Amino acid sequence: MRIVLAWALPSLLGCALLWHGGAAVAQDFPVKPVRFLAGQPPGGATDFFARMVAQKLIEGWKQQVIVEHRTGAAGMIAAEVTSKSPPDGHTLLFSTAGQIVMNPHLMKLSFNPVTDLAPVAFLVHTSMLLVTHPSVPARTAKDLIAIARAQPGRLNFGSGGVGSSTHLAAELFKSVTRTNMTHVPFKGAGPSVLGVMGGEVDFTFGSVPSTLQHVKSGRLRALGISTAKRSPVVPDLPTLSETGAPGYVMTSWYAFFGPAAMPKATISRIHADIGRVAAEPDFRERLAGEGAETDPMTLEQFARFIRDESARWAKVIRAGNIVAN
Repeated sequence: MRIVLAWALPSLLGCALLWHGGAAVAQDFPVKPVRFLAGQPPGGATDFFARMVAQKLIEGWKQQVIVEHRTGAAGMIAAEVTSKSPPDGHTLLFSTAGQIVMNPHLMKLSFNPVTDLAPVAFLVHTSMLLVTHPSVPARTAKDLIAIARAQPGRLNFGSGGVGSSTHLAAELFKSVTRTNMTHVPFKGAGPSVLGVMGGEVDFTFGSVPSTLQHVKSGRLRALGISTAKRSPVVPDLPTLSETGAPGYVMTSWYAFFGPAAMPKATISRIHADIGRVAAEPDFRERLAGEGAETDPMTLEQFARFIRDESARWAKVIRAGNIVAN
């Protein structure tokens, strides 16, 4: 017995030191200002959501939380900088879905976001509306699908550019409904909405904030919402899955990632702190006004979600033979 204990003691001490070391890392965090790197320019949804979280975390962390915009390469510059940053939790990527699960299948990258970044916390997802010009003879998504099937290629849709989330939303719609429609890329999601309003294209997918006011004014017609459930913002609008596109689900989501080598204790600490922020009633209320909802996930659920989303969009991108410009 003495021999066994003498042999085991160093290992037990090592494990204890490692455990306490990991706990210390989490307890000491943060020891300096924290940066949220965003791949999109200021003023958009990414900036809005990141600043909401940053303002809340400053109170608890007693450190500055800075939103830093590293634009370029469809958001991949910010992602790559994060992947190569010290893995201490003080540099985090605030990412859109495109940066993690779409772009790797659209362009050649020098790194792999799925393996070189660690999922830290899922924040929110936002819905999209399928909107048409009022002159399009479709009152429902089922009507639009019937037109597309009767006259393949006749309908055209606008997007924010090749490989953008609005483009892929329409490609997924085509795939689910087995229809053929013509893509017209614009230089941004905003211009594509204007393109529908001006009659240049028949329909597009747009965020709730960018389209709802025009639906209410009658300049656009909303045929359905892209989420699995109806939205409290537009409760009378059916989901696309309800009205002719069974199983269709498309959301724009926003989440935090860190370098892959971040200690688990630090990831768990940040995950818990962001989760508390997202659960606050005033935070949720502000999100709801933007057509956004929190979606609490454990770290295991979040990692599985990323793998599933990456596989799903790889299939859509291959089927559409889509290559980013």
